[in-house]
Amino acid sequence: MMVKIRETIRIIVINLKYFVLTKIYGMNLHPTCRIAFGAKLDKSNPKGVFIGEESYVASGARLLTHGGGKSSNTYIGKRCLIGVEAIILQGVRIGDEVIVGAGSVVTKDVPSNSIVAGNPAKIIRTGISTKKYGRLK
Repeated sequence: MMVKIRETIRIIVINLKYFVLTKIYGMNLHPTCRIAFGAKLDKSNPKGVFIGEESYVASGARLLTHGGGKSSNTYIGKRCLIGVEAIILQGVRIGDEVIVGAGSVVTKDVPSNSIVAGNPAKIIRTGISTKKYGRLK
């Protein structure tokens, strides 16, 4: 019984957060993407945040859309996983089916179907395929 109540509350809070980010801040989030409660999406240029379908942004991850006195759009493709405490700098485009390792700092565009990690993030594997929320097939 408690598990069912907790799950219902969790779904309500997730939907409320999605509503606030998309309707109030104007972020471009696909309805099937998931943003962890501890993730930080830049509200200085909220309309510059784009996250594709079935992507997941983990707790502590940061998506920036401004820096150095300028604003740029930041894109996350479909079926991506942005790891815990990862930082995506402004103006970066992450392709479809990409996994960004925990603690990585992404400073450049990332091609589709790859895994990146490190500071600065480097491609460590290509040719991957992911399922919902960036899980490897």
